[in-house]
Amino acid sequence: MRALILALAAASALAQTPAVPKTPVEAPLFFREDWKETPPETPVTQAHVANPNLVLAVYGPGKAGVKKSHHDYKPGDPWYVWSGTANGNWAVTLRDRRGPVDLTGPAKIRWRTEQAGFRLLRVVLKLRDGVWVVSDQYDGPSSLWREHEFTVADLRWRRLNIGTITEGAWVRNPDLAGISEVGFTDLMAGGQSDACSRLDWIEVYGFASRSIR
Repeated sequence: MRALILALAAASALAQTPAVPKTPVEAPLFFREDWKETPPETPVTQAHVANPNLVLAVYGPGKAGVKKSHHDYKPGDPWYVWSGTANGNWAVTLRDRRGPVDLTGPAKIRWRTEQAGFRLLRVVLKLRDGVWVVSDQYDGPSSLWREHEFTVADLRWRRLNIGTITEGAWVRNPDLAGISEVGFTDLMAGGQSDACSRLDWIEVYGFASRSIR
């Protein structure tokens, strides 16, 4: 009888012990690119990439006009990628030499940009099956540099023609576990300073992909 009482008391104590809340899993920083502090040059090339793990690619009919820009006479002006002289649609991507990134779960993408005119900067991804996609969400015009964060799980995707940099049909439930290239585009040609996109830096938060090595 005494053993039964002790067992019931222990069970009651356990039931009253508050559950310890689980700490949300945060995706780690997979890579960051901030561009080298070198003189302006057109087009932007691998020589302008500051992170030694990253490989730059520029796509589209306007790729030759995408510039690595900076103005010494402007206090605090960053070194950034600028689309103002792109004479056609363009996209810029980065690939990590260490392997692809898993952008499922808590993954996110952050950047600092300044768009002008009607330019809406969107996320570009290359899936592990070679399909390119572009996000429905975007970072719109601003009179000042600002930071923006995308929660990847909240994005919807359209197929991207990487030759013409134009969007196509919706891609339902794309596999985001093995992304080889991450980048950005506004799906438009440049229009000098009044109609352009500018990107100072980009950060990709995700786990090293276990699906591709």
